[in-house]
Amino acid sequence: MSPQSPAYWSDQQVRQFLHSLFEEAVASVQPSLVLAGMLPEKPKGRCVVVGAGKASAAMAAALENAWPDVPLEGVVVTRDGHAVPTRHITILEASHPVPDARSESAAQAILKAVSGLGPEDMVIALISGGGSSLLVSPVQGVTLEEKQSVNKALLRSGATISEMNAVRRHLSAIKGGKLAQAAYPARVETFVMSDVPGDDPGVIASGPTIFSSATAAEALHIIERYGIELPDSARVALFKEAETEKKRTQARQVNGAVHMIATPLQALKAVAEKAEKAGVASLILGDAIEGESAAAGVVLAGVARSVRQHGLPVAGPVVLLSGGETTVTIRKGEAAGRGGRNTEFLLAAAQALAGEAGIWALAGDSDGIDGTEDAAGAIITPDTLMRGQQAGLSASDFLKGHDSYSYFSATDDLVITGPTMVNVNDIRIIFIQ
Repeated sequence: MSPQSPAYWSDQQVRQFLHSLFEEAVASVQPSLVLAGMLPEKPKGRCVVVGAGKASAAMAAALENAWPDVPLEGVVVTRDGHAVPTRHITILEASHPVPDARSESAAQAILKAVSGLGPEDMVIALISGGGSSLLVSPVQGVTLEEKQSVNKALLRSGATISEMNAVRRHLSAIKGGKLAQAAYPARVETFVMSDVPGDDPGVIASGPTIFSSATAAEALHIIERYGIELPDSARVALFKEAETEKKRTQARQVNGAVHMIATPLQALKAVAEKAEKAGVASLILGDAIEGESAAAGVVLAGVARSVRQHGLPVAGPVVLLSGGETTVTIRKGEAAGRGGRNTEFLLAAAQALAGEAGIWALAGDSDGIDGTEDAAGAIITPDTLMRGQQAGLSASDFLKGHDSYSYFSATDDLVITGPTMVNVNDIRIIFIQ
């Protein structure tokens, strides 16, 4: 075997390789690359563009470049720092993950943009993850402040993204297909970048143009299951919606179609292809892994050790790839330091690996922001724990305090990319020599 073989790569070579694979995942789903080939026939009437999400501004710019001869108009809202220049489509910014007054203003502007359209007109909806908090129009009786408190409670509850969005839909006057209803009879063509396990377009950004089968009664069950404290107004609104659902007989009217332009699996396949070109085998474990971040770290560390020690389920050198969205649950009485699901996953994995030779991992959110921090994620190496101990750090204490960001900041292992303008959820890459 050649000394240049991945089996003999140095720590620095492995780190560079992992960074290159993460960059490939992000590059493979850029809107400028994936949107143009999926656009429909150009409309006869007006073309109004609306959207919400961390990638929505980049999607709007890609649309303008793909259709330079179409008089586009409309409004898109994205997260602070994620705006890009556009010529015709207005780009707004708002707060994420907790909505603010700008989120409510953006929802009003978007509803106004699609009002009064006719059957010859087209609405292009550009939807990506993060749209739930960026596009906020509380149902009657619920204030923005109350909606903010619901969002904070959901984020701390341990509920999955699908469950959180099920609750959000039924407390919104724009989500769950209500934006599409407002645009009727215009045709609504929805272009979605998936950031959820299963790629259900009705879940992404709480599906503003897609009516969901999830009911208000199910949203109430989620509230009860996780013991989420709701303002009285929100609970009353959910009960009213549940009663309305029982009596609803008239079908909702919507024209149009949904197009999935980028998914987590798409990004993972691009990573696998790049790894194999470098002489490293790949195994995609799944694109929809959920559960507690720390528990997932322990499980995947166990798989990595099996590869290293026994060559099962595959022999090294190899990368184990996975996507999806794990969860960090902050229980009552627990400290909440700085950290996101990817850094918590990695710190738990490092503990489980206990310095096992020949295993490295990078985990990061494809949008460049792990939780609410400025890092996409981090890297662990065979000497992660040793370097931490030398710096006087206790990995166990940082993990218990949900302060994984601070641990990796101290060891200089954070992965910082800045906003990537895409969002296909988390990318986890484990390299085993």
